Amino acid sequence: MIRSMTGYGVAEQTYNSKKITVEIKTLNSKQLDLTVKLPNELRFAELDIRNSIAAKLQRGKIDTTITITDTDLAQTYHIDPDIVKAYKTQIEAISAQTGIPPTTDLANILFRMPGIFNVPAENYDEAFIAKINETLEQVLDMVDGFRIQEGQTLKKDLLHRVELILNLLGQVEPYEKSRHEVIKQRLTKNLAELTTSGQYDENRFEQELIYYLEKLDITEEKVRLRQHCNYFNESCDDDQAGKKLGFIAQEMGREINTLGSKANEVNIQKLVVQMKDELEKIKEQVCNIL
Repeated sequence: MIRSMTGYGVAEQTYNSKKITVEIKTLNSKQLDLTVKLPNELRFAELDIRNSIAAKLQRGKIDTTITITDTDLAQTYHIDPDIVKAYKTQIEAISAQTGIPPTTDLANILFRMPGIFNVPAENYDEAFIAKINETLEQVLDMVDGFRIQEGQTLKKDLLHRVELILNLLGQVEPYEKSRHEVIKQRLTKNLAELTTSGQYDENRFEQELIYYLEKLDITEEKVRLRQHCNYFNESCDDDQAGKKLGFIAQEMGREINTLGSKANEVNIQKLVVQMKDELEKIKEQVCNIL
């Protein structure tokens, strides 16, 4: 089952007076590009968090944010009255020494001073870390589900475009049948114009013509392109098929390019251009697949 590399998930849980929020956003990338933002108090657990994310999501540009907020601020944050008094005394002393008029809004100044609020150091126990990991797993499952859903949409579009290429390939055959006769007539005319007498060795000409037509034969390219298209369709059900599908698309492009260079016929060239257009759209979509 193919997965897109685009995904999103967010989940919240409350443990005691703490609210845990985990948010993950993912985009396409050739490798794993993982960014984790979390409180300093959780830095000791960062490696385990990174390993969990990498194991689940595997590849892509992944932005993870973990925040811890207090739901009961009254029991967590306290104003230290001694520090407030000390600041007030110093401000009044400086005002008297310098002759600066005292402010009418002293409280506004005091409560902006550093150290006013007494915030106790956080000490996250094992139960709390387990709760964070539980929330993280929920979000990872959400992102994975999002990726699967997007992957099915991508698969539908890819199969449709491969089918268009096969249909265009089928339209080549009618022009291919008349192509040999057109080439033969053109060469015969040119050869007659180049010879003074208009006479030439027909047997040698036939041999050279067969050799020339064999070099312009596109049967092999058609067969290989059809095989690559079928292989592409089969591989759409593989896990982590992104890089594999990219390689197959490259081979499809190789055959389409050779088909165009050998075609030597305007209608086939038009069909080749349409095939290339569909293939470019396939390559763009494949870049989004895990």
